[in-house]
Amino acid sequence: MTTAEILALFPRLSVLVVGDICLDRWCWYDPAQADPSRETGIPRLGVVRVEVTPGGGGTVANNLAALGAGRVAVLGAVGEDGFGYELRRALEQRGISSGLLVNAPGVRTFTYTKLLNTATGEEDQPRVDFINVHPLEENVERAIVESLETQVPFFDIVIVADQAETTQGGVVTEAVRESLARLAEAHPEKLFWADSRMRPELFRNLVVKPNRQEAEDASRRCFGRVDFDALRRHIGARLLVVTHGPEGALLVGEDGEQWARTRPVSAPVDICGAGDSFTAGAAMALAVSGSPVEAARLGNLVTSVTIMKRGTGTATPEEVLAAERGFPE
Repeated sequence: MTTAEILALFPRLSVLVVGDICLDRWCWYDPAQADPSRETGIPRLGVVRVEVTPGGGGTVANNLAALGAGRVAVLGAVGEDGFGYELRRALEQRGISSGLLVNAPGVRTFTYTKLLNTATGEEDQPRVDFINVHPLEENVERAIVESLETQVPFFDIVIVADQAETTQGGVVTEAVRESLARLAEAHPEKLFWADSRMRPELFRNLVVKPNRQEAEDASRRCFGRVDFDALRRHIGARLLVVTHGPEGALLVGEDGEQWARTRPVSAPVDICGAGDSFTAGAAMALAVSGSPVEAARLGNLVTSVTIMKRGTGTATPEEVLAAERGFPE
């Protein structure tokens, strides 16, 4: 299939993103407003402008919507706080359904606060993250599992965003992983795709997409050595997609390994969210084409667009086609 043919089928797809649906807050501060606090004498950061976008699994959802998916919804936990309100609003503004988000009074909405200098446009201050370091309350975890199991029949693709980098506090708990494994086995006609920063080896029966470092770390934890095919067999995946940044993606399947190469982009503007944009494009392309190589090729094209934008950028079908014309694989 051509890229245009693959993209033309995206509006037929419905996609559920489950996991850590976060909020990105982009805060521009003016160095000229760094007056010291009258109480402590510590200079302040005077924020003069704020923009918010969905982050984490929300970045995947952003890319799905921008690429033209017919229906996109997110499932996760949000706090009953201002950040939770901002997250729901940001999702709905992009045509992403937030109706499956579970209100969790004991949870702080997972939020990344990024501080950018108005004089330089650069992010030059430590990021301020609002994270959860305690396990989900049992009732919240149960509500997520129940919603997942009732909603999967209504979606073509389920993408798991295991974003939390703490041992506790993430939405993708053991119970959620077990539910996903059962659902993937019960619905072989659907695509289940997982992207986990710290725990790719804990998923079962799904297509799993770690980057190279994540896959190597997972392999060493399991076997004491780097062995991607052994990792694939260990998790029962028909396909392990190991992204290698500017080199492309290594596809590890039942028939062996195959590369989907890309060409390095000179002077990328911002690689933040590159893996999320790859996931969005590759998962949908795999669902409509059935070809891992075509899927990774399209994921690479999407990423080549998004890394040329500041922040967690997205790519439209028109931009992907333009990238293909000017950036041959």
